[in-house]
Amino acid sequence: MSIFDDLQTSLQEAVDIEQGKKVASRTSSYKVADVKAIRAKLHISQAEFAKAMGTSVDTIKSWESKRRNPTGLAAKVLASIQDNPAIFDEIASH
Repeated sequence: MSIFDDLQTSLQEAVDIEQGKKVASRTSSYKVADVKAIRAKLHISQAEFAKAMGTSVDTIKSWESKRRNPTGLAAKVLASIQDNPAIFDEIASH
C-alpha cells in the first residue's frame, strides 16, 4: 500500500467518525487548568506568576482569557499547581 493509499484510508476513516458512521479507536482528552483561578488562589499578580513560570505576562493573559491554552510542560506544571498550590512556592524559588 502506498503513502497516498494510507492517507486516503485515514481521511475516509476521519470522515466516517465525524459523520457518526464509525467510532474512534482511541480518543485523547485533558482538562485545561484554570490559570486565572490558580493565580487568584495564590494571591499573586500576573507578573509574579509569569516570572515563576518562566514566561511572559502576555502569555499569562492569553491563558487567562482562553485565547491560548498552555501545552506541554507548562500544562503539566499548572495541573500540578492546581492540585497542590504549595508546589508553586517550590517553583517560584528557582
